[in-house]
This record gives sequence, C-alpha cells and structure tokens, in this order.
Amino acid sequence: MFRIVRKRELNPTVTFMSIDAPLVARKAKAGQFVILRVDELGERIPLTVAGYDREGGTVDIIFQVVGATTMKLNAKKEGESIEDFVGPLGNPTDIEGVKRACIVGGGVGCAIAYPVAKALHDMGAEVTSIVGFRNKDLVILEKEFEAASDRLYRMSDDGSWGEHGVVTAPLKALMEAGERFDVVIAIGPVIMMKFVTETTRPFGQKTVVSMNPIMIDGTGMCGCCRLTLIDEDGKRTTKFACVDGPDFDAFKVDFDESMMRGRMYADFERHAREKECNLLKKAEVN
Repeated sequence: MFRIVRKRELNPTVTFMSIDAPLVARKAKAGQFVILRVDELGERIPLTVAGYDREGGTVDIIFQVVGATTMKLNAKKEGESIEDFVGPLGNPTDIEGVKRACIVGGGVGCAIAYPVAKALHDMGAEVTSIVGFRNKDLVILEKEFEAASDRLYRMSDDGSWGEHGVVTAPLKALMEAGERFDVVIAIGPVIMMKFVTETTRPFGQKTVVSMNPIMIDGTGMCGCCRLTLIDEDGKRTTKFACVDGPDFDAFKVDFDESMMRGRMYADFERHAREKECNLLKKAEVN
C-alpha cells in the first residue's frame, strides 16, 4: 500500500497528490511515468511523474478527474493509501547537452511539461515556456513555471489569462523572428502537439512530443499504447509509448491515427464514469 502524503486541488478538475513511494522516488526522472491501481479490483492507469523528493521518498502526481478511476482516486484523502504504485517507467526526457529549449504545454499537459522545464532550468539551460489553458479558472502551476523559465508566455482560449490565443501563436512569432532552440518539447492534447509540430516543421526546428495513448501494463507486452512513426521515405514503423517513449520525434508521429485510437473507448469510459459517479453518491449518502 502507498500512502497519500499530501493532496490539494489545483483547479476544479485537476488534483495534486504526493505519494509515499521511496523506491520510485530514488530513480524517477523528468518525463517518466508510473502505473497505479487505487484498489485491488481497480484498473491500471498511467500517470506522469510530476515531481519527486529523493530524500523524503515521495513522488508527485497530477491528474485530471475525467473517468471512473480518476474519480475514485480523487475521492481518497490525505493519510489514506492506494493499492499499487509502480515505476518509474518509460524513458526520461533526453535533455543532455541542451542549452536552449522551448517547452510548450497545453492544459493538464502542463503537469508533464513543468518537471521537464525544471530539470532543464536546474542544469543551467535557457528555458522559454509557452503554456496555454482554456480559461483562467483552469490554470495550474503558474508560479512553478515562472521559477523554471527565463521567459514565460501565457495563453488562454478566451483571453481571461495572459494573451488571447493558442500556444502556436507565440511559437510561430519566435520562429519567424529567427529564434532557434536546441529542442522544442510539446506536451498536451494530441491535436495541440500536432499543430505545434506543423508550426515548427517549416523551420526545420527539432521538435519532440510526449505521447500518452491508451496503456495497460506499461511493459510493452499488451500493445495497447502502440503508435505509428513515418520516416522521410514514408516507411511506417510501430512503436510502443511505454517502452520506446513516451517522447518521440514529432515530425515522424502519425497524429491522426493516434487521435482516432484515443477515441475508440470514449463510450465505454463515459459509462464507467457514470457508474462510478453513482457509486460515490451512494457512499456519501450512507
């Protein structure tokens, strides 16, 4: 069992938790993830490592309450425990030798982007961060990004926070002004990462995206997290996000296929969420 050391609400749909998991904290790096189960009958879900304290033995996770399992996890309180917490899994983000980086985060994907920005900042790299949310009520980790960035561009769909617009607007402006980075790292909704890629592609700017497809075992055996890479000659190669990623060369990712696969279980997830919501309501009444 793994105890919840801290818990706080970052916005109405996103929650932060710090989990007592010293063996995971000892080896975790930015860009990796864990797989957890809330209870012994629960499903396995992947969550990115949002931070860690090697001395304190804790690992931070940030999750959006969107399905049955995240609803069940969110119902847990500080001091309670979850059944399983396995990791670190996947490959850490490759930041070796990077001196100038642009981190682009969208929505809850900023929870994944922040530890990468921090790791780069801590090693002395110049970090430009571009983060976007639908509106000011959904903003998370603003102060953390400020501390980890040399420049921070804030964007919101409705203009209620920062500048009115999407994350590709300042990115395109920087590219057109002649700015170049050792790497642009985009993390967020697949459609956002696709448009970031199409923004940097004409400039030949190296771009990496963090893919988070449907995943079960996290070891490459189930094949659920597969995605397709397409090289310059049109050759298609299947990769698995859990063992080959989660970071990939953005110019090779088949984003359209990934978006299609991500929608495959939408109805199932909706029914599971409704069922869990009803169970939680009954538990509150009793």
